[in-house]
Amino acid sequence: METVTPRLLNILAVAAVLSLAACASSQKAPATADVAVSRNAVDNAVSAGAADLAPAEINMARSKMMRANEALAAKDYVLARQLATEAQADAKLAQSKASSAKANAAANALDADLRVLREEVDRNR
Repeated sequence: METVTPRLLNILAVAAVLSLAACASSQKAPATADVAVSRNAVDNAVSAGAADLAPAEINMARSKMMRANEALAAKDYVLARQLATEAQADAKLAQSKASSAKANAAANALDADLRVLREEVDRNR
């Protein structure tokens, strides 16, 4: 029984070291997918009109995406992943602001149309 305990401790120690190594290596793995996702998010935001309706947010997203690409090229995968995640969040914010601005414009146009119709009805009374 005494020989089993040290062997078990050695196995647990090796397992712990391997799991820590796996976690560390995932942080060093290329962040190519993260950068690609952020690029897609920026493209979607631009397609939604963010360049005109949320220029500050889309410019921030583009800047972070470019810096993420630079970090990826420099093999700083942790920074590349962080910047890609931030770029994606900024792009989603830009897209949301653009969509909101479009919805507000449509609502204002509808209100104006309703106002014209009410004036016509009031004149015909």
